[in-house]
Amino acid sequence: MKSIRLLIVEDDRQIAEIQRRFVERLDAVELCGIAHTLADARDQIDVLQPDLVLLDVYFPDGSGLELLRELRAGDSPSDVILITAAKEVDTLRSALRGGVFDYILKPLVFERLQAAIQRYRQHLETLDSLNNVAQEEVDALLPRSQPEPTSESASRLPKGIDPLTLDKIRDVVKAPGDWSAEAVGQEIGASRTTARRYLEYLVSSEELTAEVTYGSVGRPERRYRAL
Repeated sequence: MKSIRLLIVEDDRQIAEIQRRFVERLDAVELCGIAHTLADARDQIDVLQPDLVLLDVYFPDGSGLELLRELRAGDSPSDVILITAAKEVDTLRSALRGGVFDYILKPLVFERLQAAIQRYRQHLETLDSLNNVAQEEVDALLPRSQPEPTSESASRLPKGIDPLTLDKIRDVVKAPGDWSAEAVGQEIGASRTTARRYLEYLVSSEELTAEVTYGSVGRPERRYRAL
């Protein structure tokens, strides 16, 4: 699998560090740099030529939307995902006109970034596989042309249950034996609380069974096993 070369452009160093840690958890994604100003971002994009830029809007030296317009005007090969606290509709309109691949509101959640990167990877793989395109293929490549999921399973997922994370947990608990929420969380890189929420959903959908066990100190713990 070809790595996606990614550049973080974020002026807040703490937020940039969070994004860096999230990116390092993603499969086949190479972090090629971090820029804290637009001037630095321009230099790094020019030299490093990343596949994808995670771009904020507000910077001390200007707007990320300006950089986005510059990239498009210069026919840059770098794609952009905007990650911002900007909730104004005008900002969203400008981002869409500028050709962002995705628009994610802060605070950034790992599962949302993971889903965006997976869609981006599928987008690249589809483009690489084509010689000529028919309308159906164009519709599949344009994110805003895609219909909402209509499968019964997707439409029934409750709020807070992401299908990608759910599939990862299903893969973990396929292994023989029983699992604690903490162990599952460690396997997928999530908190115990997050893992337990998904495990309890799988219990409610009768994909797992759960029972209470007691450790050496007598503290009860729920353990999960595939049916």
